[in-house]
Amino acid sequence: MRQLLPVAIVALAGLSGGFPAVSAMQAPVAAAPASPYSYADVADLAAAAPMAIHARIASATALKAERAPGVAAGSSRFYVEADVVSLIRGKGPLAARISYLVDLPLGANGKPAKLKKKQPVLLFARPVAAGAAGATSTSSIRLVAPDAQLPWDPATEARLRAILTELVKPGAPPAISGFANGFHVPGTLPGEGETQLFFDTATGEPMSLTIMTSADGSRRWAAAFGEIVDGSAAVPARDTLAWYRLACGLPRQLPLNKLAGTPPEDRRKAASDYGIVLGALGDCTRTRKPPVAG
Repeated sequence: MRQLLPVAIVALAGLSGGFPAVSAMQAPVAAAPASPYSYADVADLAAAAPMAIHARIASATALKAERAPGVAAGSSRFYVEADVVSLIRGKGPLAARISYLVDLPLGANGKPAKLKKKQPVLLFARPVAAGAAGATSTSSIRLVAPDAQLPWDPATEARLRAILTELVKPGAPPAISGFANGFHVPGTLPGEGETQLFFDTATGEPMSLTIMTSADGSRRWAAAFGEIVDGSAAVPARDTLAWYRLACGLPRQLPLNKLAGTPPEDRRKAASDYGIVLGALGDCTRTRKPPVAG
């Protein structure tokens, strides 16, 4: 195998031209554009869709109002045929050309937006069973939301792939469906205490929060997805699946009526501890409405 040797720039005496000066400072490399969609935007769609497809528009036809029942005001419905670039998520064969319906906002002029031929898109969908009404030879799909078509860009696809990698891992954090119960217990020293809160999830697996208060008033907290409650677990980093499940799935207020048998002062402390968790997680930022479950 030919070995590549490092290249050195050497100043040679006696040569009239010499070598141009080499700056030790490299020109800064421009950062790649970020996705226009938040982590929650993409995670909402990825979690709801059994299929994620990178495709290019082949043709798009705006449907008349009588052929688009239920379309939201300010939107128009399109029948689209698209060529598949890659199946990012999904099982089973997929035709090279697929068809679907999508609702898109009207343009500034009040007319249907234009979908350009070969425009790249990301589709979040379910397959339409063969022989089902509306199925075509192009292999129809049904979007998980009327507008579950995003313009494709490398950053959004990279974010989608990272989310899908977490979603398919064994023991991936499930969606939180509600608050079950909880309690607060004062510690042995004044000011000390521990709050434990338990939540229901879509899979039935337990999920809990533990908030510990020290005598000096400092608090630390941890989330546990599973049977084992570990108060020393690391707080989920932002823009991870665990963070998304908490920041976007926890109720905004703690239902104090479900802290059965807890004295009023301990209920107030539990609510205060819960507020610390919500504040640490930050906002679940969305730029679009999440799909309706179902």
